[in-house]
Amino acid sequence: MPAEDYWASFFDPDVTMDLLAGATGVPGNVIEFGCGYGTFTIPVARRTSGLVTALDIEPEMVEIVRRKAEGFALGNIRAEVRNFVENGTGVADRSQAHAMIFNLLHLEQPVALLHAAYRSLQHRGVLSVIHWRSDIETPRGPSLAIRPTPEQCRAWMVAAGFRAIESVDLQICCPFHFGLIARR
Repeated sequence: MPAEDYWASFFDPDVTMDLLAGATGVPGNVIEFGCGYGTFTIPVARRTSGLVTALDIEPEMVEIVRRKAEGFALGNIRAEVRNFVENGTGVADRSQAHAMIFNLLHLEQPVALLHAAYRSLQHRGVLSVIHWRSDIETPRGPSLAIRPTPEQCRAWMVAAGFRAIESVDLQICCPFHFGLIARR
């Protein structure tokens, strides 16, 4: 991960969460795959009365999110070090209202990751996806050669069982990214 302030310059997290989770918020639990600095963890925690389970493989990132949650007095965040690809999510199947997969679908086995999100979501639960655009050079992100297109992500989402997949225009808040939402 780059330095936090540099990373934060790529996003307007509050506007992003308004577009992806709705201005009225999330009616239940949220799982975040790869929480990083908590860029989106904090805004989504403010938009739900449920528990936000923020997972990351990096202990340093999880500790940063824990400190932020404490600093903002957000008792509804559970940040956990977890390799969710190898060890699962640690949440019960069909227990989440919303799942977030941001900047991760270039990893190996994207459909397996999407299956994990699908299993975690309750009926009509929402998946939101953000990824670095592959059609332009960006100041950060994985190599253009391994970035998925929105069409690839849609196909993977369908393969994982998702339906009602919609594009979300993120240009006002994340100009280097595309967004998708889908339902279980």
